[in-house]
Amino acid sequence: MYNRREVLASIGGVVGLGIGSLDASPQSAIRNPQSASGSRLGICTDSYSLRGRANRTAGDQAFTEPMRFLAYCHDLGAGGVQMGIGKRDDAYIAKLRRQAEEWGMFVEVTGSLPRDQADLERFEADVTAAVKAGVRVIRVVMPSKGSGRRYEAFKSLAEFIETRDRGRKMLELAKPVVARHKIRLAVENHKDERVPEKLETIKRLSSEYVGVCVDTGNDIAFLEDPMAVVEAYAPWAFSVHLKDAAVREYEDGFLLADVPLGEGILDLPKVVQVLRSRRPEVSFSLEMMTRDPLKVPCLTEGYWAAMGDVPGANLARTLKMVRTRAAQSVPQVSQLSLSEQFALEDANVKKCLAYAKEHLGL
Repeated sequence: MYNRREVLASIGGVVGLGIGSLDASPQSAIRNPQSASGSRLGICTDSYSLRGRANRTAGDQAFTEPMRFLAYCHDLGAGGVQMGIGKRDDAYIAKLRRQAEEWGMFVEVTGSLPRDQADLERFEADVTAAVKAGVRVIRVVMPSKGSGRRYEAFKSLAEFIETRDRGRKMLELAKPVVARHKIRLAVENHKDERVPEKLETIKRLSSEYVGVCVDTGNDIAFLEDPMAVVEAYAPWAFSVHLKDAAVREYEDGFLLADVPLGEGILDLPKVVQVLRSRRPEVSFSLEMMTRDPLKVPCLTEGYWAAMGDVPGANLARTLKMVRTRAAQSVPQVSQLSLSEQFALEDANVKKCLAYAKEHLGL
């Protein structure tokens, strides 16, 4: 366990780097998601989840405070950000927009759906703030519990369906709000619904303003082929969480690890080509989570309790892929010191930005 002094000592040297002027005048509207440095790849705050969690109580000095995070990502050469904005006054929102426009960076917001009718006022205020900030896409996830991973969070299919149906009602509440403000709502494939279920959710809403935030690696945990997932979601893609993944067997199934782009099993050039061909305007944001690998216990009864009718062929194909493409090792992060974790997190993001620029045209 790290105390507050250790956390601040480890993080302080990074947060203080290159914040730049935050009072510059606007240059142009955020239309083409390409930064002045030539990069098109944005960065999600989850790519800095270690530092973000350690520093979350620091208020305006927090690493993920929007202006500070935007500046840090700009100094790295990123093309944009996907982050939470929180409750901010109009002057702050205007300053954030001016700075993003000057740097040629897109801003996407991570938001939360309205829980019920009584929560609509809060949701409308969040959407209004996002519009004022020049945001084109709000990324959301459907409700869950615990880890959010279906095979861990729910003990039965009925329990999952009850929560899923509540999420669909929340999306119905959100739909007219985003349509009125002409801003896109991107629902992530967040280890909740499988592809047929997520597409049913999106199609039943039948709104040009409700689509998908396509995570390129999440559905491996559902035994779905990652390229087939990308192809299925591409027509509805409003935003992309770009990641790579490594896999390795363990006794109850397989380990699933985030690894720097180009070091895993995904055909990233094809992923980008498919998404761009269907949605040329879509923005890509890096979600490279520096952490221990996730356990996908697909050989246990508990895994299947809430999964529904998954074809056996999916399990066979996935296990064959794991066995033939297994990584020699997967990252073990928790055994490192806090300063080592932060350094690795930063190095991983920089590797990803370099790979995306050199090999993906991002």
